[in-house]
Amino acid sequence: MKPAHAIPLCFLALALHGEIIDRIAVSVGNQAITTSDIDREIRVTSFLDHKQPDFTAANRRATADRMVEQRLILRELENSRYPEPSDAEVAPVLNQLKKDTYPAGETYTTALAARGITEQDIKNELLWQRRLLLFIDVRFRPGVQVTPEAAHDYFIKVVEPAAQAAHPGQPVNFDDYSAQIEEKLTGEQVDKQMSTWLDNARTRDQVVFHPEAFQ
Repeated sequence: MKPAHAIPLCFLALALHGEIIDRIAVSVGNQAITTSDIDREIRVTSFLDHKQPDFTAANRRATADRMVEQRLILRELENSRYPEPSDAEVAPVLNQLKKDTYPAGETYTTALAARGITEQDIKNELLWQRRLLLFIDVRFRPGVQVTPEAAHDYFIKVVEPAAQAAHPGQPVNFDDYSAQIEEKLTGEQVDKQMSTWLDNARTRDQVVFHPEAFQ
């Protein structure tokens, strides 16, 4: 599956009568993320989060950072064999979104049009979120091991004091929290491994931000 809106630099001669109609914001190897890509992503994510779009320079830069990570991961997915989610997997999420927030179909359609996005944009975002979770589960989670010592140490230093403060006088048993502790520590190790992987991928693929696009 090709990354959405991945545009080779050689095709970014986007000018009409001498006026630039789009601008390269970030170069990722031989591909680019344009200002319109960033604006679309802001519209889509704000729609899903039920918020107003934030087009400030700071948020546009933060969105660009996330899109760089997306491109790097998508490149890894294209070069390796990872589970591929289908439209059917995200259909229930999309249907629930419509049901909970936009019970009338016309309202949903009108809301999309008001943001300048399409339902396919929403599906693409939901599919990406699913692909990201699958990538993390396959690429990083299997290699993580939480030792009993680490789990007990976290219980003594973090969980037990917090539980005693919240419920004075009540007994606090490790077994009652062991599953949550293991998931917490696993998540932290996965985040560290992924952060290291992304740092290496950024260097390897020569990610370059163009500051003038964020002014």
